[in-house]
Amino acid sequence: MPMLEQVLYSGYIAQGEVVDKFEEQFSQYIGVGNSLSLNSGTAALHIALILAGVNAGDEVVSTALTAEPTNVSIKMIGAKIRYADIDFETGNISPASIEEQINDRTRAIVVVDYAGVPVHVDSIASIGNKHGLPVIHDAAHSLGSLYNGKRSGSHFPFTVFSLQAIKHITTVDGGILQIQDDGLYEKGKLIRWFGIDKKKPRLENDIGLQGYKYHMNNVNATIGLAQLEHVESIVDSHMSNGRYFDEALKNIAGLERLDYYPGSIPSYWLYTLKVENRAGFIAKLAENGINASELHKRNDQHSYLNDFNQQLPVLDRFYSKLVHIPCGWWVSEEDREIITQTIRSGW
Repeated sequence: MPMLEQVLYSGYIAQGEVVDKFEEQFSQYIGVGNSLSLNSGTAALHIALILAGVNAGDEVVSTALTAEPTNVSIKMIGAKIRYADIDFETGNISPASIEEQINDRTRAIVVVDYAGVPVHVDSIASIGNKHGLPVIHDAAHSLGSLYNGKRSGSHFPFTVFSLQAIKHITTVDGGILQIQDDGLYEKGKLIRWFGIDKKKPRLENDIGLQGYKYHMNNVNATIGLAQLEHVESIVDSHMSNGRYFDEALKNIAGLERLDYYPGSIPSYWLYTLKVENRAGFIAKLAENGINASELHKRNDQHSYLNDFNQQLPVLDRFYSKLVHIPCGWWVSEEDREIITQTIRSGW
C-alpha cells in the first residue's frame, strides 16, 4: 500500500510518529541541529523570533528584498523592522549595512538567501557575535545550498525552511525550523502546540508559556518523507540548470549575472538577473512562452512593513533591474537552451 494511503487509513493523521520520522530524516540531510516541523515557514519564523528573545517594541534588522512573510513575522511579534541595504552583486543583505543599522533596541538579525544564493555567512556571524545578537537565517529559497562546504541550516542558531508548494521540496504546505541548541528545541516543541508537552498526559500538563497551533501532521510529513527520497536529485537539477545559465548568459549586452560570495554554491530556487529595459525583456520572453518576473514586491513598499521610511539606494538600483527566470527541476536541457537562445536574440 502506498505511504500516503497507509497514513490516511491508519486512523491517526494528526502529529505522530510519522512527523518524528520526517524530522529525523530532515536533520540527517542538514547534518547538524534539530529539525522542528511546522505547518508553514512563517510559523517557523515566528517561533525563531520568540526563541531569539525578540519582544514587542524591539527592533530586528532585516532585508526588504524577500517574500513578505520574512518581515510580516517580525510584526507578528510586535517588533519594528530596521532595514539593511543589500549588496549589488548578490542581492543579499549587506553585512556592512547590517552593522550600520544596529542600535540599543536591536534584538536580532534576519538574513535571507535570496533566490537560493547564500548570504555572506562569515561576516554576518561575526557581526552577530560582536553585538551578542542571534541571527535568524531565512533559507526558504536555499535548501541544499552550500557555504564553505556546509549546507544551509548549519550556519546560524536558527534556520527557517519553507516546504510550501513551490519550493525545492514540499509537504504541500509546511516548514522547518532548524535549531542548534537542544534546550531551545524542546522549548520550540512546546510553542508549536499551545504550550502543551506532548510527552506528558494532557491532564498532567501545566501551560507556562504562550503556544500556538503550528504543528505538522502525519499526512504532510508523509509527503515530506517521499520528497526527501529525491531531495538530492531535485536540488541537483536546480543547481545544474543554474550553473548552465551562469555560463550560457555571459557577455550579453544589457544583462548582468550575480556574483556569488567566495565559498558559495547556490541552490538556485530561481535564477536572478539584472537587466536593462526589464519590461522589454519580460515581454520578449513571454512572447516565447517563458515566464519571467520580479516576483517579490520589495517589502519597504508595503506601508505596514515600513517602520522607518529608510533610504536604500543599492536596493533602488538593484530592484529596477531585477528579473527572475525559471531554473527548477522541471526545466529540461532543451528548455534551458531555448531560454538562452531567446535572451541572446535581444529584447
